[in-house]
Amino acid sequence: MLSRVAENIYWLARYIERAENTARLVSVNANLLLDLPRGIAPGWQPLIDITGANTLFEEHYKEYGERQVVRFLLSDQRHCGSIMSALAAARENCRTIRDIVPREAWEQLNGLYLFASEELQQGMTKTGRHRYLRELIGSTQALTGLLDGTMLHDQGYEFLCLGRYLERADMTSRIADVRSATLLPEAEELRPFDTIQWVSVLKSLTAYQMYRRSAQIRVQRGPVLRFIFQSDSFPRAVRYCMEAVRAGLEHLPRNEAALRILGRLARSLDNAQLERLSPADLHAFVDELQAGIGDLHQEIAATWFLPLPESPAAEAD
Repeated sequence: MLSRVAENIYWLARYIERAENTARLVSVNANLLLDLPRGIAPGWQPLIDITGANTLFEEHYKEYGERQVVRFLLSDQRHCGSIMSALAAARENCRTIRDIVPREAWEQLNGLYLFASEELQQGMTKTGRHRYLRELIGSTQALTGLLDGTMLHDQGYEFLCLGRYLERADMTSRIADVRSATLLPEAEELRPFDTIQWVSVLKSLTAYQMYRRSAQIRVQRGPVLRFIFQSDSFPRAVRYCMEAVRAGLEHLPRNEAALRILGRLARSLDNAQLERLSPADLHAFVDELQAGIGDLHQEIAATWFLPLPESPAAEAD
């Protein structure tokens, strides 16, 4: 397979996953703010913290208000993680490899992009946001299922899975990290609201029902962290994503270095006593995990994708 084609498939999957996860975050946060009293609600800044785009946001917006954050995450073309930016990038990657993916997948993605563009102003309003985001999430899931069910499960499909599950693992870890940092202080009178926030963590991943079925206990910090980081049966848990990445890597040539990095990540996940970690320790653990995911991405790019062109300054040196 050509390096260019492999890279386009990989980023197609990452951008589709990114658009879906961003839509989930905005939708769940709006519902969370309705459930919590005004004085202790976390507001909208945590969504920017999750994306790690605070510097870019503050360059263009004066405050972390609902209108500003929603605009930044839905439509701001300057932010590569906004829904419109991600869908535009996914569409462009898919356009260049239309002979590799099923025609129906291209049509589904094109229709999704047109819907997101045409209904964007309605999605920016409080009254239209829920329907808009629900349609986006459903359409991205339909696209993911269409690719899984109709694309040849050859090397191209392995790169699709690598992109999807690396992006998903990254976002799951970010959600857990930032939401843990914005949880309420330990106090008996605030404990019911603390539970609401952990429920919102699960709902951001569509994990609430599966958590209750798997853990069979009420929503608590320790079990929730174990479920979303270490479950090997929930498709949005970090550990499950790592195993899906391993399955893809094992079918590719020259995979030794990437598998070594993945092995370190898996051991770190398996050995972590998450329920014993303080918020600061959890943040450090997630930072290390995300650095490992970044290293794995860099190794995948260096092994199978075309190298980035050198800058004129570098050539002059």
